[in-house]
Amino acid sequence: MTDLLKKTLFCSFFLSATFLAGCASDGSDKMNHTEFCRAKYEKAEAMFKDGKYGRVQDKLEEILTLCAGTGYMENAQFLLAESYFNLEEWIEARGEYGSFVLNFPGSPFIETAEFRKAISSFNMEFKVARDESNTTIAMKDFERYLSNYPESPLRDSVNYYYGLLVERMAEKEFQTARLYLRMDKPQAAVIYFKEFLETYKSSKRRKESMFLIAQAYTDLDQFEAARSYLEMAKQELGEDNKDIQKLLKKTEKKIAKAEKSFEKRMKKDSESKRIQKEEKEMLN
Repeated sequence: MTDLLKKTLFCSFFLSATFLAGCASDGSDKMNHTEFCRAKYEKAEAMFKDGKYGRVQDKLEEILTLCAGTGYMENAQFLLAESYFNLEEWIEARGEYGSFVLNFPGSPFIETAEFRKAISSFNMEFKVARDESNTTIAMKDFERYLSNYPESPLRDSVNYYYGLLVERMAEKEFQTARLYLRMDKPQAAVIYFKEFLETYKSSKRRKESMFLIAQAYTDLDQFEAARSYLEMAKQELGEDNKDIQKLLKKTEKKIAKAEKSFEKRMKKDSESKRIQKEEKEMLN
């Protein structure tokens, strides 16, 4: 009985010791992992501060892969986005800021990340002749930022960038309308110019559009409509601007000349039809 008791006590002690040793080992491993990640992050942070934005990216990616749950993920993700931003690699920067916003919504860097995400979108490649999807994405990013931070001190900056994006959209519509006019398709040009003038009331192309739509209506022999847009130009652009006045008079003369040519053509066509009708009656 005594030997059995001793064996039982020994086994219990052995298991307890093994369990405690395991726990101590787990804690040590965890501490070593945290220290490992801290060392990696501190090295990466130093590289970032030295402006080694390209070289630091692999280091930060490694931290994001190996250091989940250590507390260094948030800063590593933000620095990775910042590195792309400083290198002006805008597509990558927007993607990393987007990941940061999604994964760390409670971060003290969240507002900065959302603003720079929008700036990155703004700086992505844009060409008037191509699809405007990048412009639309940037507009949505700025709208989301203002929705989330309506009292932001950066509001004026956001409005400035947003205005430039609107002008991009306006420029694309303007170029499309002018292209139709150059292709001798005045009816299509009128449609696009009318939409442009109704939508983009503050565009720098507005003045030019009013004269070009007058030209398009003149090409369609719709002279009253052409003159109505010249009248709009007079009211909006002011009568004190000498250059505008010269352009208005020049355009008015073009419309008047085109109208006279149209009337002569109509008179000639009418005379031709009259003669054809008389000849037909004589033959009958």
